[in-house]
Amino acid sequence: MTSRVESDEDTEVAGRIWALDRKFDPPLDAEAKKLKNMHLEKKVSAFLLLRLAFQSLGVVFGDLGTSPLYVFYNTFPDGIGEAEDVIGALSLIIYSLTLIPLLKYVLIVCTATDNGQGGTFALYSLLCRHADIRTIPNQDHTDEQLTTYSHATFHEQSFAAKTKKWLEGHAFKRNALLVLVLAGSCMVIGDGILTPAISVLSAVGGIKLDYPKMSSDVVMLVAVLLLFGLFYIQHYGTDTFSWLFAPVVLLWFLLIGSLGVFNICKYDSSVLKAFSPLYAYRFFSRGNGWSSLGGIVLSITGTEALFADLSHFPVAAIQIAFILVVFPCLICAYTGQAAYLMKHSDRVSNVFYESIPDSIHWPVLIVAVAAAIVASQATITATFSLIKQALALGCFPRVKVVHTSKKFLNQIYIPDINWILMILCIAVTAGFKNQIDIGNASGTAVIIVMLLTTFLMVLIMLLVWRWHWVIVWLFTTLSLIVEGTYFSSVILKVNQGGWVPLVIAAGFFIVMSSWHYGTVKRYEYEMHSKVSLAWILGLGPSLGLVRVPGIGLVYSELANGVPHIFSHFITNLPAMHSVVVFVCVKYLPVYTVPEGERFLIRRIGPPNFCMFRCVARYGYKDLHLKDEDFERNLIDSLFMFARLENMMDGCSDYSSSDRQSEQSGGEPLGFMNNEPSRNMDIDSIEQVNSPPLANHAPADIDELEFLKNCRDAGVVHMLGNTVVMARKDSRFYKKLAIDYLYAFLRKICRQNTAIFNVPHESLLNVGQIIRV
Repeated sequence: MTSRVESDEDTEVAGRIWALDRKFDPPLDAEAKKLKNMHLEKKVSAFLLLRLAFQSLGVVFGDLGTSPLYVFYNTFPDGIGEAEDVIGALSLIIYSLTLIPLLKYVLIVCTATDNGQGGTFALYSLLCRHADIRTIPNQDHTDEQLTTYSHATFHEQSFAAKTKKWLEGHAFKRNALLVLVLAGSCMVIGDGILTPAISVLSAVGGIKLDYPKMSSDVVMLVAVLLLFGLFYIQHYGTDTFSWLFAPVVLLWFLLIGSLGVFNICKYDSSVLKAFSPLYAYRFFSRGNGWSSLGGIVLSITGTEALFADLSHFPVAAIQIAFILVVFPCLICAYTGQAAYLMKHSDRVSNVFYESIPDSIHWPVLIVAVAAAIVASQATITATFSLIKQALALGCFPRVKVVHTSKKFLNQIYIPDINWILMILCIAVTAGFKNQIDIGNASGTAVIIVMLLTTFLMVLIMLLVWRWHWVIVWLFTTLSLIVEGTYFSSVILKVNQGGWVPLVIAAGFFIVMSSWHYGTVKRYEYEMHSKVSLAWILGLGPSLGLVRVPGIGLVYSELANGVPHIFSHFITNLPAMHSVVVFVCVKYLPVYTVPEGERFLIRRIGPPNFCMFRCVARYGYKDLHLKDEDFERNLIDSLFMFARLENMMDGCSDYSSSDRQSEQSGGEPLGFMNNEPSRNMDIDSIEQVNSPPLANHAPADIDELEFLKNCRDAGVVHMLGNTVVMARKDSRFYKKLAIDYLYAFLRKICRQNTAIFNVPHESLLNVGQIIRV
């Protein structure tokens, strides 16, 4: 009952401060409304849309476009039995491209973005805002007031409301959903390792056409050198080379499309019969289709990378590029190769290069290698974006994230992950040395990601889009029939290379799940051991210590309450700063938090305690600023909070009884969601003519002047250096996860001091051991 009353008081106070803010700074309110509807109001001209569609070719479709290099070889690894098998395989390729990349992904799944962000974690973030399914319980009602926090209410009797209630009903369901998201993400990472290997190896394989005596080891060595160079230049960022991507990939699509039309006209136009699904049925009826599906599924590899790379372009641009360029060129390319195979069925092992006229062999080879490198770049970039999303949502150890472009925050580079990908990619290339086993591995990864995306899309359709359950059932049934058929084929090739993505995904899944489990247990300990406000009030304004000049920033993972680390600190040290700010850096399930809503300020205890809370909120695409910028913005927000509170005290409609009722509520006295002007000098804020707070310590100094003096005295960052251990009576799996896996990951990952960019001269580490 008490918490409900306090929550109502918080909302009332919040409303007063928002009313004041609209009165004194109305442009910010208008800007907030503009931000909230920006993605709805933004209109793109036809010319700009076509330009973006052209640019998307180099970023989004590279992986999908290089599949013609190896699909038919992986479909018929033992040779072609009879000519009609080629038409049957082509029919399956045509309808696979139509049903999955075109209908499912480009027209349906790509519209399920989190404000333009794609991938499994973006879908999970979208679901987290429509249902209470987050496993880390750090939600707060103020988070829903963000302009980018889109959520909806449900009618109690609606199917969406029943689905939401069912999903929230038990922790097992929330954990199972997170497991699906982690598994899908790990498979995407696995595909990010396999795609560069098979694309570059297949492209370089064209050298053997002019030099048939060249051994496969030489081709493998050239591919390894290209892969090493590809990963080596990642630290320069894609912005440095991206101007080449779109022209190269466009040239590639035009080449393979033109060659396909040429081969159809030159060799056998009867392959056009493959557009009839009857030939796909006959292919299965002869018993050949099932074993060939593992190769045919490679024709749709890159579709999952397409969805993960959505953040760079509008969905309409991607749809235009796919429908006008990618889809017809791929259909022509596969049909042309099939026409060639109708006359030369014995040349399936290198059909792409064999079907090229000798006069243009080397130019096409150069373009093919360049296109393979661009395709590899797209999957690597998608892996970086996915890791950053997982990092922000507490599902991956802290790693260094470098933003390689000042203009495009989506362009990032993660050194640790880059070198891990390089080592694994080169190991796969050197270990298998052929396209067959790598193709089996890639097909397994791709189809598992698609199946998991289907399950997530069911929830998106029900909870976010509110589609009728009959439509959802039709989508799910058709998707599972197609993808389940492919899965039943690729799973039989686990012993022929399909085990590779499973092992890679299992390794990353253990890392991600162990880190998330340790993070959840650590947060639960913090919640249960936080210090009560009564204990703080019992210490008095001095907190039982000497209050020295300065501002102390105490970092904590708690968005509410006083952390246990604070009591540990004041128990072992005899002094505390005159102003104490508990700082919580909190990542929300949104793609970004506007700068004007970054900091949430609250007061802890009476004004003469000079204790505040600051929740710094970020989205999974946001860049955490350097310490000097973060510190300056935080203190600017603190001054703005004090100014607004003084204005609230000076309003005639705000009585002393109102103030007394708010202080009795304990911690939250209000909050400030507006961005202090970057051109506003703090000294000008301090000269606002407002009455001093009656209970301020010291009483004869205005609070703003007091904060200014403390700021000038210095700012100290206090971080907890906590060692997490499992209790002695814990079960074996918990001891393994906490004492070994989580402890090992904490040792090798970046420390909080590096994450927050805290300078050593203003850092104070407070160590403690906790048992969870």
